[in-house]
Amino acid sequence: MNVTWLMRMAKWARRPPSMLHVKIAAVAVLAVIVIVVVDKLGYWPDWAKLNPRGLRNWKP
Repeated sequence: MNVTWLMRMAKWARRPPSMLHVKIAAVAVLAVIVIVVVDKLGYWPDWAKLNPRGLRNWKP
């Protein structure tokens, strides 16, 4: 493990994030999970999907 990551973990142990930051992160993770589940179930609209074939030969 890098020394930078150890220092960052020590900083977080001394001063953990506020409950507001934890709630914001939890809502963001929950939103991503909901979007992935809706897409896997087939309810995500076609206009919101990315067409990877169309971007392969894209030139500005």
